[in-house]
Amino acid sequence: MTDRMTTPSAELTLARFPEDSRDQLRAWDASDEYLLKHLADGDHALDGTVVVVGDRWGALTTALRAHRPVQITDSFLTREATRANLARNGADQDSVRLLTTQDPPVDRVDVLLVRVPKSLALLEDQLLRLAPAVHEGTVVIGTGMVKEIHTSTLKLFERIIGPTRTSLAEKKARLIFCTPNPGITRPANPWPHSYTLPDGIGPASGRTVVNHAGVFCAERLDIGTRFFLQHLPYEGGAERVVDLGCGNGVVGTAMALAHPRAETLFLDESYQAVTSAEATYWANTDDTVEYGKAEFRVGDGLEGVPDASVDLVLNNPPFHSHQATSDATAWRMFTGARRALRPGGELWVVGNRHLGYHVKLRRLFGNSQLVASDAKFVVLRAVKESAES
Repeated sequence: MTDRMTTPSAELTLARFPEDSRDQLRAWDASDEYLLKHLADGDHALDGTVVVVGDRWGALTTALRAHRPVQITDSFLTREATRANLARNGADQDSVRLLTTQDPPVDRVDVLLVRVPKSLALLEDQLLRLAPAVHEGTVVIGTGMVKEIHTSTLKLFERIIGPTRTSLAEKKARLIFCTPNPGITRPANPWPHSYTLPDGIGPASGRTVVNHAGVFCAERLDIGTRFFLQHLPYEGGAERVVDLGCGNGVVGTAMALAHPRAETLFLDESYQAVTSAEATYWANTDDTVEYGKAEFRVGDGLEGVPDASVDLVLNNPPFHSHQATSDATAWRMFTGARRALRPGGELWVVGNRHLGYHVKLRRLFGNSQLVASDAKFVVLRAVKESAES
């Protein structure tokens, strides 16, 4: 859905990515509006290098395009939304510089604008990476909804950048003001984290997992993935396997360990996740075994994967888009899997029982089999029965 956002300098037409006329969620919120209003009303000169971290759908970057900002994001969808929103509003694509969380940070930051992410770990990692480029005169302002800004958030800014305070709330949004302290002693960046998987989960038992900041379950294996690992089709003969929404890559790695000659494709829209998956895979494979091709790709689901080209898709779909609960991502993943699977190919899904994924799978595939269940989770299997189905 496209919608119009009124800013102090212009009225912008904005949309999320991929654009969906049925999606009623906007590409910005009150925290974006609050920050832009403050910048327009205040005495902050947006001179020098302006860096925007954590922009959700490119609203801040598009609104500040005249200042040629640098956007840093972990999200492929955010990058594509930003490109589309710049074009939608007649902006030159070269007016902004788009970086990912895996790119080297800029050398100097004169204005640092931070849309507080859901993940405190990702915020920690990004502040530590950017802190050396911050100087005494850098303007540092964070923004977020009140429910997203906690005492731990403020302590993180204070520990890494300098003295921190907050604004009054406005439309349930709040600003964070941080004064850089060049003499501060910062901790070393603790990311990425590694941990050892438990026993009893198949080929991945006792193996190493690598998590970069912001990737789901950085400290231990989550119970949903654990349940999935216990019921994967390890005895099957799939030649090309996709770990869709791979996160740290433990599911795809487990399948690669079970079937070394199979090709494995790790897909996620998070740059941190795909980097984690690659590290997890290489931490658990060695030169003594001849493994099939492993590919690690950042993108929007299965876009770019040829039709009828894979045998098995493994998926633990997210049911949140930032703070909003939504099944749109799961639906796109299931639809993409149906297209990419060969006839006879299978989609295996794990999810909370209450999400009702079996209904969606039956609608798309014409079938859905319950493989396993417990009090909280189900593992489902859907088969692409023919080229036309």
